[in-house]
Amino acid sequence: MNKFKYSILTAGIAAMGLMTGACSDSFLDVSSKTESNTENFYKTEGDAWRALIGCYDGWRQVSSNPGIGFYVASTVMSDEAFGGAGIGDGYNYQAIDGFDIGKSPSDQNMYEQDWKVYYAGVYRCNELVAHEEQIAWESESNRAIYMGECRALRALLYFDMVRLWGNIPLFLEPTSENREQADPDDVYAAIVDDLKFAADNIPDGANLGTANNGRITKYAAESLLARVYLYYTGYYGKDLAGLTKAEVLAYLDDVVSCGQYSLVQEFKSLWPAASLVPVEGKNEWDPEKSTYAGAANSEFILQMKFTPTQDYDGNNDSNRWQVLLGMRSLNFSPYGKGWGIGTATPAYAARYANNDPRLAATFINLASEGVAASPDYSASVKDWREFTGFCNKKYSPIAFPDGLNASRPDGSGDFQITNSQDWVIMRYADVLLMVAELGGVPSMSAQDALDAVRSRAGLPSVPATLDNVMNERALELAFEGHRYWDLLRQGVEKAADAIAASAGPVKTGGLDAAVSYDRAKIIATRGLSQIPLNQINLSNGVLHQNAGWE
Repeated sequence: MNKFKYSILTAGIAAMGLMTGACSDSFLDVSSKTESNTENFYKTEGDAWRALIGCYDGWRQVSSNPGIGFYVASTVMSDEAFGGAGIGDGYNYQAIDGFDIGKSPSDQNMYEQDWKVYYAGVYRCNELVAHEEQIAWESESNRAIYMGECRALRALLYFDMVRLWGNIPLFLEPTSENREQADPDDVYAAIVDDLKFAADNIPDGANLGTANNGRITKYAAESLLARVYLYYTGYYGKDLAGLTKAEVLAYLDDVVSCGQYSLVQEFKSLWPAASLVPVEGKNEWDPEKSTYAGAANSEFILQMKFTPTQDYDGNNDSNRWQVLLGMRSLNFSPYGKGWGIGTATPAYAARYANNDPRLAATFINLASEGVAASPDYSASVKDWREFTGFCNKKYSPIAFPDGLNASRPDGSGDFQITNSQDWVIMRYADVLLMVAELGGVPSMSAQDALDAVRSRAGLPSVPATLDNVMNERALELAFEGHRYWDLLRQGVEKAADAIAASAGPVKTGGLDAAVSYDRAKIIATRGLSQIPLNQINLSNGVLHQNAGWE
């Protein structure tokens, strides 16, 4: 059994979850970063390695810096969750949840920090790409790996942005130009080009194994190409230039047939809060009862890595936004407290069959799990907006029995800033469901792919129809940041209908209330999010606001 643990890795590389197997130079034996610039840097392969670490860190900053957070927003916008938060908090998450700036008219810059951090990450990647030819590469293999990773990271950043905002400036070189928003087709062409480069240049066996957990592999790039293809062809309703269905099937077949990935035995073992069992009266996990498979398990193809070392002095390396999803100021080991954002909708929990083990592994049911008996429960509910009695278990912070945050084994973690559970970007179950959706690949039929996912949950086979596959995605991938985009790629009307259907009674401040949606407002936005007004103003009107957010 893999115990839940973290380790302090080599400085700098620890921040990325990377190891130095591909580069023998110690990260500590480099010149001061303050003495490096574009004139004297990007000379050696060691410089390239440092720059690549910076690219990974730039990607990670989208969840380590203040902002809304793409993965939190993806959950709140879906039918999985309401906005939640405390009764004294602002209503920005209600505006996001309802696609309605009227719910919080003063919040004209909700995503400004996200916008800045995403483009800062892109800039880091562009710098390395722009200086590739001036680097004295010692190994063409390392060159292919590093540049493949760099370009895949740029693709990941742009894929989040183009889904969230739709109309964004496209920069493929380091520049501070005030640039107009690009045609989304051009953005997707760049994403496809970058991911294809990664898939074609990162060797089959590169970046695999526990020591490289968190680094982008050939198989991660191939899986992401399938996700990009399905989203684009669904949302835009047309072929994706530069990427055919036949190519996508070949990429997925490579992932399935490579033999590197498999489903873990128990679904709950993927998630710390669902599989860690505390020892009564002790700040430790029971090794006999806990089933957590660890961050480097056979099912995870790509994760955004974090470490529990963030502080208030500018060191940003933890999962800063996991705290948002915790129960409002309420510890109940193994669940840790947070700010009660993204309260799970009872309608979504009702989708699951009672015998589906994913129900208990996905949702914290405060009543049935005894949380309501906690002495802090009443105060929590009275301070909670849009309380439903259900919370996100997959990404709940974790706490020891005495209430100490368990992000560090000694209980010294800060519940606000040191949560460090990885965001899972791609796992093998998702690949299998994409195989099923696309009709199968040479190494696996659509039916076998769907059956594998359902069998792990102890459920019988159902025909591999599109409806059944999409329903399985809803059950299997809940709260992982995919549901909203799965809805939207079926059409904004489909998304609006599902979101509107999730409306229902809640408690706010301990009193009966209700959440409702205006379907027309969701459709008016085309499912896109608000572009920060400050960015529009700074552009002197070059940037334009998305429809429905004016």
